[in-house]
Amino acid sequence: MLYIDVMSRTPVYEKICDQIEKLIGAGLLKEGEQLPSVRSLSIQLSVNPNTIQKAYGELDSKGIVGSVPGKGCYVMPGARAILRELAKKRLSEITAISAELLAAGVTKEEIIDAVNKAQNPDKEEIK
Repeated sequence: MLYIDVMSRTPVYEKICDQIEKLIGAGLLKEGEQLPSVRSLSIQLSVNPNTIQKAYGELDSKGIVGSVPGKGCYVMPGARAILRELAKKRLSEITAISAELLAAGVTKEEIIDAVNKAQNPDKEEIK
């Protein structure tokens, strides 16, 4: 389910948050579905349980998951909508980067091609 790249400089708890958010966004983890227990995920990923707890706490603070004492963590209703809204806020970053690229001589078509590649990373480029 989750994979930790030990060579990455990103903190482990952030990697866990990112992967869970992607699973929810893709619909692989659905509203009301229980997340793996801290202990089982800790064993699966060979990560300190406190790191898993920190990731779950971060997701909880965003309203993406909720914990039920003695029962575990669950994907909250509306989690996908929350993730979508958080992602939409990042559109201004794309606008700023696009402006920089255009100023550096990158064409609009090249920028659009890059966005299309992000949407379909497995498709080979045909020219």
